[in-house]
Amino acid sequence: MRLGAPVFVETDEPQELAKAHKAEGYRAAYCPKVTLNEPERIHEIEKAFADEGVVIAEVGAWGNMIAPDPQKRQAQIDVVCERLALADEVGALGCVDYAGTYDPNSSTDPHPKNLSDECFDLIVETIRHIIDSVKPKRARFMLEMMPAVHPHSPDSYAALLKAVDSPAFGVHLDPVNIITSPERYFYNGKVIQACFEKLGHAIVSCHGKDIMMYPTFMVEIRECRPGTGTLDYRTFLTELNRLPGDVPLMMEHLPNKEEYDLAKGYITGVAAELGLSF
Repeated sequence: MRLGAPVFVETDEPQELAKAHKAEGYRAAYCPKVTLNEPERIHEIEKAFADEGVVIAEVGAWGNMIAPDPQKRQAQIDVVCERLALADEVGALGCVDYAGTYDPNSSTDPHPKNLSDECFDLIVETIRHIIDSVKPKRARFMLEMMPAVHPHSPDSYAALLKAVDSPAFGVHLDPVNIITSPERYFYNGKVIQACFEKLGHAIVSCHGKDIMMYPTFMVEIRECRPGTGTLDYRTFLTELNRLPGDVPLMMEHLPNKEEYDLAKGYITGVAAELGLSF
């Protein structure tokens, strides 16, 4: 396993960024800011991180790939193609996005058509188009599971993998995103096990967050810092460690270094209790 997170340094110089990750004990990183129009910087980033033994886990391409407006949809598909090509050039494991939504005013909000067969088919078609356009040689394209659009469960993602049928399409696992009911919340270890059982062969990278249900009549579940919620990290890390290779676990969405240090301490502490390490 590899642990990673943003680092808080006042430089964008590749060697210094790579050394900062290593100094924090991270062996995985988000891709530093760079574009396809900067071939020299791409080469410097790849070499600097490789020299420090730090894997670039992902290039983000966040946006709405199924937007109802054709121009907005195509614009995001173009972004994803560019970012996947960048991931391939810089030596990242993959490029990750979420599918999006039919909601015209959002990139992530629920919509009645999001869970339809029509939407599933559009996502499959879009993924195939992206992969066929870029033809990545090293990086894989991945989607995050989301609560109210395909893929929204391990079974949903397994169906998507089968439908796309391409070795260039992999899995980015963020189990917090699919803890959407009391049953999944209280038995989230079983949800995590199902993800690894059904998707483990295709998992490229993971996000490490936590989850908390609030004491209200209507179900309210929110993301929180690792160690302050109820996500079954013992199961998560045990299953992650069983995967071949050093799959990255990337922390995210925390406001500052202090919060990331607390999250890191919790995750590495659970790993140590299990006799595992990053």
